[in-house]
Amino acid sequence: MPPIRRLREIEKLPVARGFKPMGVPMRNLPVVVLTLDEIEALRLADAQGLYQEEVAKWMKVSRPTVGRILASARKKVAQALVEGHAIRLEGGAVQIRSEREPCCKKRKICTQGEEK
Repeated sequence: MPPIRRLREIEKLPVARGFKPMGVPMRNLPVVVLTLDEIEALRLADAQGLYQEEVAKWMKVSRPTVGRILASARKKVAQALVEGHAIRLEGGAVQIRSEREPCCKKRKICTQGEEK
């Protein structure tokens, strides 16, 4: 029996539900599915430039788990870009982080994983 997956925290749902190459009808494209936790890990690590350890704390998972999530996400994005596939954003064991949730040992209110 596989281990129970812990919920991975994300800030919010993505604005778009997917992306596709221009000029090609969606029905003619193979689809790569990126899970919401993969999108969040890419956002934090690549778009915001956080280290994997910081991403792990933010998503409430281990650092090695973040490494696996990022490797999977980057492979899927590269495949979609190189082979001209559509990308659909959906699924994953995620929980949306409340904006007023205490997230550090001092029980202060934090946003984006940083103390205020």
